[in-house]
Amino acid sequence: MSADVAVSLSVLVGVVALSEVTRRLCSRALTDTGLSVYAVELVSTFQLCCCTHELKLLSEVGGIEPRLALTFTYLAAVVHGLTFNGAIGNPSGALEHAYHAKLSCGSALRRIACQFAAAAAARAAVPMIWGMGLSGLHVRHKLLGFRCISPIHAPLLTAATVELGCAFAVQSAITRTRSVEEKYRVHAVAAVIATVVYAGGGMTGAVFNPALAFSTQFPCSGNSFLEYCLVYWVGPLLGMMSSVLLFDKIVPVMSGKSSSLHLPLDSKKKT
Repeated sequence: MSADVAVSLSVLVGVVALSEVTRRLCSRALTDTGLSVYAVELVSTFQLCCCTHELKLLSEVGGIEPRLALTFTYLAAVVHGLTFNGAIGNPSGALEHAYHAKLSCGSALRRIACQFAAAAAARAAVPMIWGMGLSGLHVRHKLLGFRCISPIHAPLLTAATVELGCAFAVQSAITRTRSVEEKYRVHAVAAVIATVVYAGGGMTGAVFNPALAFSTQFPCSGNSFLEYCLVYWVGPLLGMMSSVLLFDKIVPVMSGKSSSLHLPLDSKKKT
């Protein structure tokens, strides 16, 4: 393992450890105020964005091999799943929770505000970490002025469709594994995340999270703000909605029809 990779892993561990301590302190300090869930949302989304910035740097500037990058993506997804402590970290997920009445509309909107605030904070904090020059990779990126180029390498509608498909796959995995024990569920969802990153990463970066994209992709040159909105906001939102529609409406209807086809003739006559 190169020194640059070792330093980046140390940064990831440090971010997660600091976030975990902050989450616990906030949960204890704000227990009776009703604000602890929003504090946890802020900290967890900040953790997600900071770690993704570092992994993106490793992959795009550090030039690590794709298999190692996917391994890090999988492990990071597992860690986030185990440490988020009830946070959602994704505006599309917050809207899905509101649709299923797991959150009130007001609570969902406040969570989304926290997510975007944390995304903006991470976007400001990460260059400060890189500016410390902890590794040669950080120094090289600092010399480039922390610039990044748009990861969209496909026509806009194709790119939006890719993000739609990624969000659909991840939301479907989350939906279908809700009955699975958490320690196993996080691995299943992380495996799906690594798979969609492998499949769509070359065309869009496979972000499928509007807040995360706002932090990691929107600052990059090469596309306009509205183009990024189409790909990284509209695409994932439609992907989440498509998954919800499939499992809430289409699958139950199809299951009802298929079961009715197997009813005994006598029972059909009685009805």
